[in-house]
Amino acid sequence: MKKLDLSFRNNEQARRGSLLISDPFLDDTYFSRSVIILCEHNKDGSFGFVLNNYLDIEISKIDENFPNIGARISFGGPVAKENLFFIHALGPQIIGSVKVTDEIYYGGDFDQIRDILTHSVEAREKVRFFIGYSGWSVGQLEDELNEHSWIPVNNIDTPVLFNTSDEDLWKHCLEKQGERFKMIAKFPLNPRDN
Repeated sequence: MKKLDLSFRNNEQARRGSLLISDPFLDDTYFSRSVIILCEHNKDGSFGFVLNNYLDIEISKIDENFPNIGARISFGGPVAKENLFFIHALGPQIIGSVKVTDEIYYGGDFDQIRDILTHSVEAREKVRFFIGYSGWSVGQLEDELNEHSWIPVNNIDTPVLFNTSDEDLWKHCLEKQGERFKMIAKFPLNPRDN
């Protein structure tokens, strides 16, 4: 009798700029049905931000000098939950920003980003804010990838990263991985809900 392979994986390798889509059956308080942008992945460890876990707070409530831009803040992960982080597609014009891909950067001068967002409505669609981040120590993410906890994806549509209105981001990212993934993307989180 042939054993069924119920793991969901592709042939892509995680790297800086990858999306990590959580395995459909990952049972974890922070990462169940999550999508993470991986901002660093090297021999010293990895870190990124959960894209689809939103907080009900406006950034102007965190920083009273920040303009009320209507930006949704995401819970980026369980590390450094007292800090505000951001990614952007404004390129190296933001002093101190770090390149993730040709189009995506993280961090940089907070006063500069605040000034740009105050004066440019267009720039508001190119910045995402996060409370906390997701981090992995040396070898930890590789172990989780080998256990098939994550599905790495490298062909990323950059506007998807900055769209905070997609309530089904995990499902949409999973469906883009092919027919086998489309089927499981529709599976309820709790099988009893089926």
